[in-house]
Amino acid sequence: MTSLSILLDASVAQAGAVIGAGLAAVGAGIGIGNIGKSALESMARQPEMKADLVSNMFVAAALVEGVALATVALAFIVGLA
Repeated sequence: MTSLSILLDASVAQAGAVIGAGLAAVGAGIGIGNIGKSALESMARQPEMKADLVSNMFVAAALVEGVALATVALAFIVGLA
């Protein structure tokens, strides 16, 4: 195995990790946007449920963000290995 092939294998892994991290961030953004959109629509229909909807929205957004953060971290770990 030549040093060029080793270098190319490493750069492909790093490129894949960066692409995976970017896709995780984009997916989290889309998911949180959908959560916010649904919460606003629900508040428009039933304004008296605002407090419950906001708290549930924050919990759901935190879960989505936690999964995205774990995915980004895993992608970088895989890219560095």
